[in-house]
Amino acid sequence: MAKTPTKILLIRFSSIGDIVLTTPIIRCLKKQLKADVHYLTKQSFSCLLAHNPYIDKVFTLNKKVSEVLPDLKKEGYDYVIDLHKNLRSSQVKFALKAKSYSFNKINFEKWLIVNFKINRLPNIHIVDRYFETVKELGIENDEEGLDYFLPNDFKSQYQELFNIQGYIVFAIGAAHLTKRLPKEKIISICQKIKQPTFLIGGKDVEKEGVEIAKKCGDNIQNLCGKLSLHDSAALIRDASKVITHDTGMMHISAAFQKEIISIWGNTIPGLGMYPYYEKGVERNTTIEIKNLSCRPCSKIGYPKCPKGHFKCMMDISEEEIIQKI
Repeated sequence: MAKTPTKILLIRFSSIGDIVLTTPIIRCLKKQLKADVHYLTKQSFSCLLAHNPYIDKVFTLNKKVSEVLPDLKKEGYDYVIDLHKNLRSSQVKFALKAKSYSFNKINFEKWLIVNFKINRLPNIHIVDRYFETVKELGIENDEEGLDYFLPNDFKSQYQELFNIQGYIVFAIGAAHLTKRLPKEKIISICQKIKQPTFLIGGKDVEKEGVEIAKKCGDNIQNLCGKLSLHDSAALIRDASKVITHDTGMMHISAAFQKEIISIWGNTIPGLGMYPYYEKGVERNTTIEIKNLSCRPCSKIGYPKCPKGHFKCMMDISEEEIIQKI
């Protein structure tokens, strides 16, 4: 009688970049263990996983674990792989009573670097730390990089824009303001860009996108607040270069092996979430102010600079960015 495939539940609730960074684990679990791979995430991020051929089933929740626990209990998982490690994921593991493996979030090391600038961070990307979580299962990194899967029949309503030769995508948003270049600085940079450039971002930067495009040349077009996540991904896929802050768009760009100019403010690449490519590929240029005594001021970000000067972004060299473009 054929052996029943191993059934695994992988947990990562949010957000865009963090979920994209789990895709190598998904792929290797499926290909190396021939396992049934299920994924638990928030409903708002399910589109990131819906078309992944290495996932057999996606479960979602909005707020409470109780929304999905009855269905999860029916599955009979052999293993739960917790790549989020918070209270809700702990509730899932406790309820399912399957053998579990939990990601080490290195919170103490992050606390040291943020509060005392003592660097005990491991010199390793978060993707490789994810693989340390599953090493007991014999899973090895295939070093094929990140995945992003669009629907097979996907066609953006902005498809004609993708045919413009050599265009640049500038992802001007970020979840926290201290991870974004100030609007005036973005305007100054865009006024110097000669190539066709599309500004992308969510509804939160829609007004800024309109103003930036209005103050720049006809080669700068604003698409902020207009694109779905798949639209943005498709636009990135066909771009010549991507300018981005430390955001989910940066990781989607890396999944498509794009040339990236990544601009870093209050966070640092040393936290382990810089662009991650397949083996032998390195197409990221990091733009940051090194040796700033107050940086990193947070492992995530703030609504405004805690010091008031915002040097980590204000001192970024516009000329360096233009040269890289």
